[in-house]
Amino acid sequence: MSSMSPTLPSDPFRGFNFVVSLIDSSSLLTFAVSALESGALAGFAECSGLEMSLDIEEYKEGGNNGTILRFPTRVKWTNLRLKRGMTFAGDLWQWHYNFTQGTGTRRDGMVVLQDEQHNPSIVWSFTRGLPVRWTGPSLNAGQSQVAFEEIEIAHEGITVSSLGGGGGGVSAGASSGGFSVSLSV
Repeated sequence: MSSMSPTLPSDPFRGFNFVVSLIDSSSLLTFAVSALESGALAGFAECSGLEMSLDIEEYKEGGNNGTILRFPTRVKWTNLRLKRGMTFAGDLWQWHYNFTQGTGTRRDGMVVLQDEQHNPSIVWSFTRGLPVRWTGPSLNAGQSQVAFEEIEIAHEGITVSSLGGGGGGVSAGASSGGFSVSLSV
């Protein structure tokens, strides 16, 4: 008998246990203050758009008719889409509306996937978020569904960090922020 026990692979994370934080990144002072504040404003029902793709350039080399060479060029990032039930909080609307008035500020943010014990496990951080679309609820008097709002955020890149198995904390502002849409579903 071997004294080594086989290690079991860990179960995949469940997609419903996540936190989203948006932090005003326009100044270092605002970032420091926002990292100290806490309190969830609302929970998101959905977060999508954690996606990137790589453009390629094809090169047809002379004399090599059987192959087309492909080289990487630019990275493209998909807009993030956050959807939540409507509440009295008008923070997402106001953030988007401020840009239409010329007073908006971009926000950095994090999407934190948690394990079953609510420990941060994987963090997607995005930079210079810009709200490009706000969508209000679809209203229908014949149905009793929750009224949802959605915000679409363009950004300038995503990085991914794995916190390797629970317990470890997320850096300042992952579960709180100046705009503090620190949300747990």
